[in-house]
Amino acid sequence: MKITLTGAPGATVARVALKAGETLTSEVGAMIAMDTAVTVETTSRKKGAGGGGLLKGIKRMFSGESFFLNHFTSHGEDQEVVVGPALIGDVMHHRLAGGSLVIQGSSWLASSAGIEVDTTWAGMSNAFFSGEGVFWVKCTGQGDVLVNAFGAIYEVDVNGGYTVDTGHIVAYEDTLSFSPGKAGKSLIGSLLGGEGLVCKFEGTGKVWCQTHNPPSFGSLLGPKLKTRSA
Repeated sequence: MKITLTGAPGATVARVALKAGETLTSEVGAMIAMDTAVTVETTSRKKGAGGGGLLKGIKRMFSGESFFLNHFTSHGEDQEVVVGPALIGDVMHHRLAGGSLVIQGSSWLASSAGIEVDTTWAGMSNAFFSGEGVFWVKCTGQGDVLVNAFGAIYEVDVNGGYTVDTGHIVAYEDTLSFSPGKAGKSLIGSLLGGEGLVCKFEGTGKVWCQTHNPPSFGSLLGPKLKTRSA
């Protein structure tokens, strides 16, 4: 499997070249185009897995992903599948070789057959106070993972601690943990400064952030939209 990213960082898509027999699993609706020797199978579980698809599909819905998964399998050499995100922004290619990658809901785009896509519990207090979701997507195994964001993605090596504004987290390695906190010394000062609550990471590992915040963008854009007539 060969992955090429194009259009970065404002309108990135991933062009995935598959060898015969290789499979790419993606979020429903992510496919933009594909070669004729590629077939699609839609299931609620990992391709080739046994039971448990119903429960896994429901868990993914809680994290903001779709109940179903699309599996693109190549029946020839160098067959291409092009996938892209719903929002305008960047796509990151991450090679997972052990450990886990924790991804915010709706940011998982696609992965290779060796990756297990599951849902993990963020904790009620973390979700409520940080502004992030209760459930996150958790990718484990060995293979390729594609993650999308709103705006550009940048990587940070954390060694000790790092603070990220809520809504800007894309993904992080499971060697890190985060907890909600205030941006300044006082909560009132943080709110007056426009920052409010933030996510404070601890440990050693990588965190990926997005330059734009979808909820903030929606709040800014919403009042400017005209009411649709019946």
